[in-house]
Amino acid sequence: MGLLTGLILGGLVLVAVAIAAAWTSRARTLSGRVGSFECGRRRTADPSSGFSAGVGQYGAAQLYWWRSLSLAPRPSRRWARDEIVIVSREPLDTPGRVLVTCRVDDEIFELAMSREAYAGLTAWTEAAPAAVCRVI
Repeated sequence: MGLLTGLILGGLVLVAVAIAAAWTSRARTLSGRVGSFECGRRRTADPSSGFSAGVGQYGAAQLYWWRSLSLAPRPSRRWARDEIVIVSREPLDTPGRVLVTCRVDDEIFELAMSREAYAGLTAWTEAAPAAVCRVI
């Protein structure tokens, strides 16, 4: 093996290790945040499309969702708390998991989460502060 080949292979291994370390760090950071939970997302109510694995997090005014298989520092999706409407909930074949259909404006999407995360979602949406009308 030549010196150039060894340097190229060493560089590729170094890049692979750096990417794996960044992904592991991101996954641990997201799952360790307050209000975070495992949550699969499906773009439409079309059963033929698959779920994207991810992590959801309840924020002060928004629900954030990050893809699991990504290095992006920002969430893939975010929905305002006062715009989320929970349309339905049904149990999944996996014990302790539920399928939640949500609507925000014209977007309909499904979230697969644990029953505990669903209880948190409903409490979080219902606990939103009332809209304050400002009279000048």
